[in-house]
Amino acid sequence: MNLYVGCPIWSFRGWVGNFYPKGTKASEYLREYSRRLTTTEGNTTFYAVPAPRTVESWLAETPETFRFCFKVPKAISHAGQLVDHIDAAREFIRIMSPLGSRLGPMFLQLPPRYSPRLLGDLKTFLEAWPPEVRLGVEVRHLDWFDSPHRESLNQLLTDHNMARVVIDTRPIRSLSGEKILEGSVYQSLLEARERKPDVPVFQERTADFVFIRYIGFPELDGNRALLGEWANYVSSQLSAGADAFVFCHSPNNLVAPYLCREFHRLVSSDVNIAPLPWDEIDSNTLEQGKLF
Repeated sequence: MNLYVGCPIWSFRGWVGNFYPKGTKASEYLREYSRRLTTTEGNTTFYAVPAPRTVESWLAETPETFRFCFKVPKAISHAGQLVDHIDAAREFIRIMSPLGSRLGPMFLQLPPRYSPRLLGDLKTFLEAWPPEVRLGVEVRHLDWFDSPHRESLNQLLTDHNMARVVIDTRPIRSLSGEKILEGSVYQSLLEARERKPDVPVFQERTADFVFIRYIGFPELDGNRALLGEWANYVSSQLSAGADAFVFCHSPNNLVAPYLCREFHRLVSSDVNIAPLPWDEIDSNTLEQGKLF
């Protein structure tokens, strides 16, 4: 059983001097990120497919235990019916394939207009997807969350060993703790509420892995209850033999890595999992401080 935790991005200047060491250069962000967390959503591929040399650099800068979970480009997911873009999806997979074992589950984020009436289109697309490449599917049209469409989608995904991606935006919609936020932090919360979908949350596994996107409150203390809820669920799935990919967002990005660390701590208190690389770095730094 493997727990992978990460953020939606790795290139963020606001982490220099806290999550990243002081003085970290932009060219070093991925290296420092992958020395601390174990996966990333890789949202950049939603907007553009990287050049082969870029993929090669990602491979060189990360440890073998790291996993990239790239979003399928919007030119595939948001450009009409999926069946028209099967060849493009296969080409995207081919471009990313040099990552080898570092290539984690990709995920297909469907737009709000993609409703259950397109189930046949989705079925054809998933049947054409290479089975050796893990895939998660995120739906946003609200009808997918009601019977019988919820069950139909779950069964389709189960048939192909694909995950139903869970996006949990409850933390940014709760009024509790809002009064402590000020200025740009409060504004980032309001903007996140506008951007992120307000969809039901179900803890249902349709594959040999779970894929969770947690949109966290911009202060750590405002997340403890829901982080605990998800930690209990993920612990149970790990114990059942599944892998878990958990991505922590936050409206202003600053707290996202610390949500990952807290989530890993909660899960590791329940099940025996590999330590977070970030904790090992801190431990080594502490030991070196004792020596000198």
